Amino acid sequence: MTHSFALRVYYEDTDLAGIVYYANYLKFIERGRSEWVRGLGLDQARLKAETGIVFAVRRVEADYLRPARYDDELVVETRLVTISAARIVLDQAVTRGGERLFQAQVVLVCIGEGGQPARVPAMLRQKLIPALH
Repeated sequence: MTHSFALRVYYEDTDLAGIVYYANYLKFIERGRSEWVRGLGLDQARLKAETGIVFAVRRVEADYLRPARYDDELVVETRLVTISAARIVLDQAVTRGGERLFQAQVVLVCIGEGGQPARVPAMLRQKLIPALH
């Protein structure tokens, strides 16, 4: 199951050549992950308030394939690859008209209030497991 999130490239996202600055793709996929989680019915603020647990990016492997430009309409696609007791692995892509511009594999972990590693809560795993199919 793939989640899609649409966005437009604004002037502030680009460099002098009108091309999306490379670091902004990380912001785009962060927005995509946030909307994916929201779409699953998970409230990250509530999760933090009730359990003290938040998501943290542990690793990103990214490939920049083609440039996006000012005023392009993009789609961030997010797909759950795997979930274990301690981590969540996602594949994410940024596309324009079906053409893949950027792709990344993102490893998320949970951390507690003191920054210590935490297990992915069981109720969260239960909500995510159907997204594998």
